[in-house]
Amino acid sequence: MAEQESYPMTEEGRDKLKKELEDLKVNQRPKVVERIKVARSYGDLSENSEYESAKDEQSMLESRITTIEHMLQYAQIIDSNASDKDEVTVGKAVTFKELPDEDPETYTIVGAAEADPMSGKISNDSPIAKGLLGHRLNEEVTIHIPAGDMKVKILEVK
Repeated sequence: MAEQESYPMTEEGRDKLKKELEDLKVNQRPKVVERIKVARSYGDLSENSEYESAKDEQSMLESRITTIEHMLQYAQIIDSNASDKDEVTVGKAVTFKELPDEDPETYTIVGAAEADPMSGKISNDSPIAKGLLGHRLNEEVTIHIPAGDMKVKILEVK
């Protein structure tokens, strides 16, 4: 029997997905249904680009709803307080600097579902996160990234 996948995420990430799901079902879905209804009223569906566009949008919307429902069903809420306070785990922010003398960088390691690099949230599946997970404050770590190896020192874990 195949092992069921899980989606590691923080409570904040789960709550964000729940809000997105509610918006899709309560606000977005009725708008798309209305667009389809209006486009149908234009007559011949075989050459009706508005109808095709609305049906495509409906398909993407329903796909996203299904994906979110699946992720929430198999969500694995990460409790970053369950580990040592100086250990890098999912749900914690880690500050490190590339050696010998680069500027410090801070990222919060989150599940792939809530990753947002522009907001400083990186996926636990990313090369940097994989290289940092399980290590501790003040450790020097070699991280394997596509551009080569980088050596970093962990400055803060919170």
